[in-house]
Amino acid sequence: MKVRVYVMPKDGLLDPQGQAINIALINMGFAEVKKVRQGKVIELELEETDKILIKNRVEDMCQKLLANSVIESFHVEDI
Repeated sequence: MKVRVYVMPKDGLLDPQGQAINIALINMGFAEVKKVRQGKVIELELEETDKILIKNRVEDMCQKLLANSVIESFHVEDI
């Protein structure tokens, strides 16, 4: 089974990469852009088929390695 993990900076925290992209887009003539937040997408392919077990295992992976729980939040999605 495949899952996709979305990792984003937590709301209210500084996002320097998002701010740099925002400024660059505005400087390139895309004045309609008001805010950019940059995160990461991680796709995992797992041998397991039990959706509940997968969800628990992937959340454990996120808490231990894939996301920094102090400054990032994550969301897991089946694909």
